[in-house]
Amino acid sequence: MSYELIRTRVESGVGIVQFNRPKALNALNREMMAEVIDALEQYDVDDAVGCLLVTGDQRAFAAGADIKQMANATPVDMLANPFIDYWDRLRRISKPLVAATSGFVLGGGCEFAMACDMIIASESSRFGQPEINLGIIPGAGGTQRITYAVGKALAMEIVLNGRFLSAEEALHYGLINRIVPVETYLDEAIKFCAEIAARAPVAVRMGKEAVNAVFETSLQAGLAHERRLFYMLFSTEDQKEGMDAFINKRQARWQGK
Repeated sequence: MSYELIRTRVESGVGIVQFNRPKALNALNREMMAEVIDALEQYDVDDAVGCLLVTGDQRAFAAGADIKQMANATPVDMLANPFIDYWDRLRRISKPLVAATSGFVLGGGCEFAMACDMIIASESSRFGQPEINLGIIPGAGGTQRITYAVGKALAMEIVLNGRFLSAEEALHYGLINRIVPVETYLDEAIKFCAEIAARAPVAVRMGKEAVNAVFETSLQAGLAHERRLFYMLFSTEDQKEGMDAFINKRQARWQGK
């Protein structure tokens, strides 16, 4: 895969996508988002990849969307713009998707990180939705996902008053998974993803699907969905292999089947 605005590689079963607009603090524009989604979708169907990782650099994961592309837009322009639709495609990624953040994680960058399944944050990470300072509100899921993560009161402060959260605050309120040193944040995130990539592939995808169903269904419907996925896994070779390996005290050899 060859791209202009992102860098990609596979390491230890992890498909890594790195934003590469450092002069713009990795601001998300249409062109870069198109490349990011294309790369993620290709990794999603690659049997050599078990987990996906998106990152920026030490200064910024992404400091927002590219405002120059929106400043003079009309509602009709925004409806015709594929930019917001990229987040819907992001939600359809079936493999675990992890964001490794450092520095600014703001606006569209924060929305992107929250759209991932997990977040590994460096000590310097600062999360926020400062769209109110531009006379708008978050439009790619920011108001919804931040509220699910931190609760109504703090979400109101973040959205209405542009409050930023430090990495420590983000961990305290459940927005991120863990904090790691700036100098090693990407290595730590890759190690974290590699552990997931080493698990039974079909079970990992179904586990992600079951957890995400919590946000879209009632408890009763979610339990029924979980049970269907649970039973379905007993048709896989990995289930037979995993249980046989456990019984015989050996390392399982996953086939993704």
